[in-house]
Amino acid sequence: MADPRGFMTTPRTVAARRPVEERVNDWEEVYPETPGRAVLPIIQTQAGRCMDCGIPFCHSGCPLGNLIPEWNDLIWRDEWRGALDRLHATNNFPEFTGRLCPAPCETACVVGISRDPVTIKNVEVAIIDKAWDDRRVVPEQASWHTLKTVAVVGSGPAGLAVAQQLTRAGHTVVVYERADEIGGLLRYGIPEFKMEKDVIDRRLKQMRLEGTVFKTGVNIGTDITFAELRERFDAVVLAIGSTVARDLTVPGRELKGVHQAMEYLPQANRVARGKEVADQILAGGKDVVIIGGGDTGADCLGTALRQKAKSVTQIEIMPTPSQQRSPGQPWPTYPMTYRVSSAHEEGGERVYAVNTSEFVGDDAGVVSHLRVSEVSMVDGRFTPIEGTEHDIPAQLVLLAMGFTGPERTAIEQLGLETDARGNIARNESYETNVPGVFVCGDAGRGQSLIVWAIAEGRSAANGVDALLSGTSKLPKPIPPTARPLTV
Repeated sequence: MADPRGFMTTPRTVAARRPVEERVNDWEEVYPETPGRAVLPIIQTQAGRCMDCGIPFCHSGCPLGNLIPEWNDLIWRDEWRGALDRLHATNNFPEFTGRLCPAPCETACVVGISRDPVTIKNVEVAIIDKAWDDRRVVPEQASWHTLKTVAVVGSGPAGLAVAQQLTRAGHTVVVYERADEIGGLLRYGIPEFKMEKDVIDRRLKQMRLEGTVFKTGVNIGTDITFAELRERFDAVVLAIGSTVARDLTVPGRELKGVHQAMEYLPQANRVARGKEVADQILAGGKDVVIIGGGDTGADCLGTALRQKAKSVTQIEIMPTPSQQRSPGQPWPTYPMTYRVSSAHEEGGERVYAVNTSEFVGDDAGVVSHLRVSEVSMVDGRFTPIEGTEHDIPAQLVLLAMGFTGPERTAIEQLGLETDARGNIARNESYETNVPGVFVCGDAGRGQSLIVWAIAEGRSAANGVDALLSGTSKLPKPIPPTARPLTV
């Protein structure tokens, strides 16, 4: 193990973020230089807090099954190359998860039962950022080629993971993306201040050198039908995400100034990268209301603050989360506690237990305020509390209430079966009811975390490889029926 007394003698220390007054004036990551460099001076002592416990529950907390005690011990011993090998053994893109994952592994850490858990996420990102700095992340080209071809539709974390795994297994893989650049929501849904897009670009360069082919600006289902794609390739993997946004059908929804979060965030990301966007949705000088208290809502908050909104209010129908675990969410599950993201540190107001009943507009048909009421739970339903109705000023409203499932084009063109929640159904090999067509990521499991998307991509690659080669040595972190205990 690492330091035998580290968890008792060393306090938990996390990466320090840049001052709020500095970072809200730019789009750079909120950490000095990179998150990994921000924690590098303290990372060995933090890794030394790992107990190397007999049953590492951090493994069950992580869908990828990351070998966390192993790379903690290696970092403690200053063996960075070995730590990188153990990290990459289970995770294709630790620079993504080290920035974006909410770290369910940490809430499952045994140290966390009675003390602050190990800073697993900080150690992870330090390993990979230092590896990139030291030029130790290199292409891994297949030693032989199978002459089998695979089309991957979608270039988010699930699509990239399945593509890299299959390319390294010797198959010819083409990734199709309808946007103008590869990355899916990693590119246009995650703000620069959470992850600068150079982080994606350097990994894509590695994948291209390994042999993966990327085609952008191709809308499968329109430019090429899914049936045509099936005829051209030996296998097709659908990694199309869960992109149908949940809407709020109340009076006034048609007013100008009411937008889905994924209409707003991609525009801001494009502009932050120096691209032009016609008629961009802007928060500058406006009262902004964000409906939805999750990560997407926080992304909207940080973006609106950088656009110099007059005020930002984030509202949520659920009650204020507890500061501590509830009895119904015991260790090692992921507790729904009150969390403060980097965006919440920067400003805005958070309002809980309220429901929007109406959008009200001015004479020009532009939203001017929301009409809301406080709510309480009655017989399992949120019920307005009489006498609590009031208005919140808003000239821009952003709906960040999650997603309901994948778009229907692939389902209809291929005749795919769906599950009870409207996601694309699949078997234990991640294959759909259409032979040779596989699905992974949010399209199959529903809206989830980036770490689950990568795990599903790696698992689906096992199924595709087994179909094309007769057997597969690729890892399979999770069965498709698994549901996260931590989400």
